[in-house]
Amino acid sequence: MLQPLRDFFDPQQFPDLLVGLDAADDAAVYRLNDDQAIVTTVDFFPPVVDDPYDFGAIAAANALSDIYAMGGKPLYAINLVAYPDGLDLDYLREILRGGAEKVAESGAVIAGGHSVVDQEPKYGLAVTGLVKPDRILTKGGSRPGNVLLLTKSLGTGVITTALKRRSASEVHVAGAVDSMKDLNARAAEAAVQLGVKSMTDITGFGLLGHAHEMAHMAKVNFRIIVAALPWLEGAQDYGRAGAFPDGMSNNQFYFDPWVEFDENVSAMTQNMLWTPETSGGLLVAMPAEQVDEFLGQDPNWAAIGEVTAGDGHIEVVSD
Repeated sequence: MLQPLRDFFDPQQFPDLLVGLDAADDAAVYRLNDDQAIVTTVDFFPPVVDDPYDFGAIAAANALSDIYAMGGKPLYAINLVAYPDGLDLDYLREILRGGAEKVAESGAVIAGGHSVVDQEPKYGLAVTGLVKPDRILTKGGSRPGNVLLLTKSLGTGVITTALKRRSASEVHVAGAVDSMKDLNARAAEAAVQLGVKSMTDITGFGLLGHAHEMAHMAKVNFRIIVAALPWLEGAQDYGRAGAFPDGMSNNQFYFDPWVEFDENVSAMTQNMLWTPETSGGLLVAMPAEQVDEFLGQDPNWAAIGEVTAGDGHIEVVSD
């Protein structure tokens, strides 16, 4: 599908495009000079929660996350809006307010946008940021011996699916909303300060899909320990109840050849790990000697596994 785009892309003609179509990374990076590079990304989707303000804030945090995953800092954002004719415009105002306040929290600013008429509301951002060319954090920088860390709890996918089915508790939804609205800024800054070389954010491909992307691009294997994984309150209960979105089976179909589970990892847990996340945390690979300093900055960040020699496979073990 993307081949027509690659037909027009010759890396030798664009030496300052440091990250582009040749690498499936979180954002594109274009070098301006020896000290500055532009990092740019785009993301939007339909509502995942009922409250329009929260939806706007979640969508904005999700889009900003790709800038953080590359080690960059957001500068400005452009709104992307799809909205039905006849739907109350107060709903749209709240979406835009939630997005704008989240962008302001990041230190960036909304600079404009574009809207179209659609049957279903959709909202997101095109975000531009800055990164130092020699401090770009890509998916392909993991090395054997690195420790894997995760900076947010998992489970937004099953909780929001349960919400759509009207079977989620308000407490559990509130916890998921708080997590999805939380910016990855502080975790990214801590990783950059420690000189980390590789990380990504956990979103639509779920933990296992994004882990495979990192492992594949670095030509290593990842070993993930289920007992070490942090979960949002209530998430596993909804998993047991079968509250899985359609994207779960899509992720399993595509990434399954690269993932091996030990016999003690339940089918429910496997499904949880295939499930898409929205505005999830950062998956970080770093040398073991830096882990204590990193984890000391937030008690919710967790070490969940390790990097080993290999060719892009993910081994999932119970403990």
